Amino acid sequence: MEPRLTANLRGVFVFIILLSTGSSKNDIDFAFCGTWRHVRGSLSLNISLSPGCSEISILADRSSLYVEGKITAQCRRSEVIPLEQLGLDSEEETPFCLYWEPLLDQLKLQVGGKNLTLCWPASLQGSCCTDLTHGNNTPEAPYGIANGRVKNDAITDKIMTAYKFRGEPIDYKALCDQESQGSTRVNMTMSPAVGNMKHPCARSSEVDMEDFRSYNVTAPPTKGGRAESITTTVHLPLALKQAAKNNRRVVCTFFKNNFLFQEGHKDVRIIDVVVGISIENEVIANLSQPIIIDFHHDIIPKLHSRKCVSWDTRKDSLLVNWLVDGCETRQKGTKHTECLCNHLTYFTVLVQMEPRPVRHLLALTAITSLGCAVSVISCVALIVFLCRKRRSKEQSIPIHLGLAVSLGLLNLLFFFTAVLANAGGESVCVWVGAGLHYTLLSSFTWMGVEVFHTFWLVHMVFSPSPKPYVWNLVGFALPAVPVIILAAVGDIYGLREVVPSDDVSNPYRMCWMKNTHEALLAHYFTNMTVLVLLVSSGIVMLFLVYREIRTRDEWRQNRVAFLSIWGLSCLFGTSWGLTFLDFGFLSDVVLFLSCILNSFQGFLLMLRFYMLDWMRKQAGDSALGSTSTGSTRQHMLEAPEKS
Repeated sequence: MEPRLTANLRGVFVFIILLSTGSSKNDIDFAFCGTWRHVRGSLSLNISLSPGCSEISILADRSSLYVEGKITAQCRRSEVIPLEQLGLDSEEETPFCLYWEPLLDQLKLQVGGKNLTLCWPASLQGSCCTDLTHGNNTPEAPYGIANGRVKNDAITDKIMTAYKFRGEPIDYKALCDQESQGSTRVNMTMSPAVGNMKHPCARSSEVDMEDFRSYNVTAPPTKGGRAESITTTVHLPLALKQAAKNNRRVVCTFFKNNFLFQEGHKDVRIIDVVVGISIENEVIANLSQPIIIDFHHDIIPKLHSRKCVSWDTRKDSLLVNWLVDGCETRQKGTKHTECLCNHLTYFTVLVQMEPRPVRHLLALTAITSLGCAVSVISCVALIVFLCRKRRSKEQSIPIHLGLAVSLGLLNLLFFFTAVLANAGGESVCVWVGAGLHYTLLSSFTWMGVEVFHTFWLVHMVFSPSPKPYVWNLVGFALPAVPVIILAAVGDIYGLREVVPSDDVSNPYRMCWMKNTHEALLAHYFTNMTVLVLLVSSGIVMLFLVYREIRTRDEWRQNRVAFLSIWGLSCLFGTSWGLTFLDFGFLSDVVLFLSCILNSFQGFLLMLRFYMLDWMRKQAGDSALGSTSTGSTRQHMLEAPEKS
């Protein structure tokens, strides 16, 4: 009886051991969070990472946060990063989280709300480091890490100088199979938008370029996936072999649903697939033949624009930054996008989440081009006309001349901006965009000078007007200051694409400010601020002029009254105020009206001066004409002086 009982107990014991062994799970992610307590002022992040699987340490003192150790398979990094550039030097406490994904060799640090990539994702071979366990505690200190926790499990609420975690090596394939079977879930909650969602392991293909002229690499099928559903194909050209000097092996890695790549974008999202192409110890750029990447994806509606982008980790090593530089987009249908790129890095397709196309773009472009061409010719004619009248030494002529010059240059640059954008690309658009911004600010400034000069004539009749060189400094030199500052900051001016509503695959290219957050802030702080001041002061000045001259005999002539207000409106640029009315059911009407009036402003300005000069001649230099420019307002304002 006892032998049978002993055998049965032994069998149960073995079954329990096997059951517990089979049900054991390895961690496929790790998250350590805490609050870094430090002094205010200069802070730094010290990184010291190397391949291995021993331990990782997170240390902190009064001015530095340290991440160091050996848990990566490929990543090697040693760097000191000032944190002032992230705006993290004004507080005494900074929350942070360190995230580790062994399957992708990916290490991320979220500090003060900024997500920094310490180790970029890669496809691994051999073993990886997982199952990080907390080591011995370190002494308490006034500065360091408080409220340390692993995922949602608190370690201690005391301030510690360091936390150390030991890792265990595991076969990469075994861990990947475990994850693919759904035994665990990735819990990388970097932000509320990410949520909990699992992603398969990265799949890679290595190509030997020793004897190839070109080669197609197809993304390996994921476990359980359909073989016939081809998601991504990479065509490697012969030029890649010729550009690689020391290495003949190129690695193509395919990532799916990795939320690292989605960070920093709210209005856009990337498709589920990201392709990383690399050659070890080689920097490949400006290939004579492009690498062609065919992305097959879910249906993207026509109203949502898409473009091929790349993230160059050499230029943006910490923050994810998708750029269109070096890539051309070809849409092959709603489920197929072809990217032609001339360098090696990470590639994907960026999709506009909210459709923001411009209605009637073709018609508006045609009107603007015609208006700019007519305005350039009109401004040249007006400049000639005003130069002939300079002998009269009228105070307002230098101001009118400055406005005509700046407005003519603005229309000239705007007329050619599309041609220069398509012919010269990004390098040319940096200069053209800056020039266009300068001429726009200069035109606004001269319109403001017109408003101020009119105020001077109305309310300071007996005070001499400032010298012409003062107006030239204000009108031509002052607008250059913000443009020079923005150009020095960089990444403000460049190629801009405007998407039409009827064909989002064929955007209108122009040279202007880029479609970035920094450029948008620059636009509001310079253009919109100046425009608000200009339009509001112009409207106030029109009212003051009307109140001053409405009782005079000349005002009772209808044509003189109309030309006075209409002419001053051209000088003051009040038509630009229609920009603020582009909303609601009248937006299309306002859009076309604003386009017509502003693009033809140079022509209307010339028409104003020529008509007033013609009226002066018709009146025989009596009723209207004591000014050489036919300036109605100055004649009316001079009447009290003569009396």
